[in-house]
Amino acid sequence: MLELNRPLVVFDIESTGTNPTRDRIVELAVLKIFPDGRTQNTVRRLYPEMPIPAAATEVHHITDDDVKDCPPFSAIADKLFNYLEDCDLAGYNIIGFDIPMLEAEFKRAGFTFKMDNRRVVDAYHIFCKLYPRNLTAAYKFFCGKDLEGAHGAMADTAATWEVLLGEMNMHPEIPRDLDALDEYCKPAGNDTVDRTRRFKWNGDDVVLNFGKNSGRTLKDLAANDPGFLRWIINNDFTDEVKEIAQNALLGKFPVRKGAARDGASEN
Repeated sequence: MLELNRPLVVFDIESTGTNPTRDRIVELAVLKIFPDGRTQNTVRRLYPEMPIPAAATEVHHITDDDVKDCPPFSAIADKLFNYLEDCDLAGYNIIGFDIPMLEAEFKRAGFTFKMDNRRVVDAYHIFCKLYPRNLTAAYKFFCGKDLEGAHGAMADTAATWEVLLGEMNMHPEIPRDLDALDEYCKPAGNDTVDRTRRFKWNGDDVVLNFGKNSGRTLKDLAANDPGFLRWIINNDFTDEVKEIAQNALLGKFPVRKGAARDGASEN
């Protein structure tokens, strides 16, 4: 067991999305572990004060109807702030997601949630240290051999092919045809528009996924901020991203598979 000298709070957040500035918490689970071994476990659903995108519901299965009668975060902020006082924090990928989301929600509610005096235990980061996800580790796991000449282009290319074959041999659920394999390799969440995730789906709308304009729809940018799209076209982005921006300026927008086509073009 961990040696604790003050409570450790293990927590997890489900939300409307991954952008702390724009998105909101819809569910918060907290497990408080005291130094004497006692535990307190609670979960609370919250009204996010915005619609829950279909892509988010696909992940956590929480709908607008599920939270319509729940309190907003601001209604529980004071009690939660005090509950977390003088506690360390733990979770899975909380450094990259849950803590920034919690900080943003507290800020909107008028509280300054400080991390300076808190210790953080992130099981995801421990997992990555124990089981590296680099090519050398993959080659050892799937091929049972040490990779000689790592970071040399030829050695890495040959090893990558062996790893791919090893993955398919070990996991028969991996598709064998390239169309299905291409789909399989896309990031989880089914919200990807381009491979670098500069744009993503929010329902049937495409939204920007980086920078100060993150969360704005492509249609809004084309209508009200075309200069930003021209900036994308003239800067260091992939051709795929530039094409999406260029088409938006021409009034052509991506159409999500299965969505009704209203004259827009699918990229």
